[in-house]
Amino acid sequence: MADDLLKDFNPFDIFDAEAARLDRFFSGLDEAGWQRPSRCAGWSVRDVLGHLAGEELYNHACLDGTVEELTSRLTVEGVSGYNDFNEWSVRRRRDVPVEDVLAEWRTKNGETRERMRALGPEALLDTMAGPYPVGRQTFHYDSEYATHADDVAAPVAPDEIDGRLMWRVAVGRFVLAEQGADVQVEQTAEQIWVNVDSVNATLSYPQFVEATVGRLPEGHGLDPRVVSALRCLA
Repeated sequence: MADDLLKDFNPFDIFDAEAARLDRFFSGLDEAGWQRPSRCAGWSVRDVLGHLAGEELYNHACLDGTVEELTSRLTVEGVSGYNDFNEWSVRRRRDVPVEDVLAEWRTKNGETRERMRALGPEALLDTMAGPYPVGRQTFHYDSEYATHADDVAAPVAPDEIDGRLMWRVAVGRFVLAEQGADVQVEQTAEQIWVNVDSVNATLSYPQFVEATVGRLPEGHGLDPRVVSALRCLA
């Protein structure tokens, strides 16, 4: 069962760890560091922080059961869809002092993590997709935070690399199964075998993770059908 893929991982501990990684990184940046381009097209490192701070509006709406009200508010402001919301969140914080944006994100995300842990993995959240288990939603947040940490090149300690890679592979496989993606995925001790429309590919664990979050580098050499089928996060 898909849920078995996640049974060995604590989503709340991972969320805390990835948030702490970003906080350490952001806290040590100078102006040049904030302005450096990230892996997110068109976004600086500072913009990634603005995005994370803005997302807390949605995270808190899920926790408060006010997603419908938030959607209505955004519609009035001309914001429709996930991409529009992301750009709106970034844009409205570009003229705010970066230390204020960092304080906003740190406070709001701390509240999100505390409240989700207190609810427990089986409780249900109000999301745009309907009621959804807190534990599973937290794994989605885990993946996003890890992806954005990589986007801004936040350091990962050597003793974290293997464990971080394993939970990210597991989350990617889980989400593909949850979404009913038309792709066959088999994991061995060292690699991931994928079949899409009779097209086979063998990926390393890091390649698989990058494929699931849409961060494969140019020249990756994978069939476009494989790339499209594996993208399921971020």
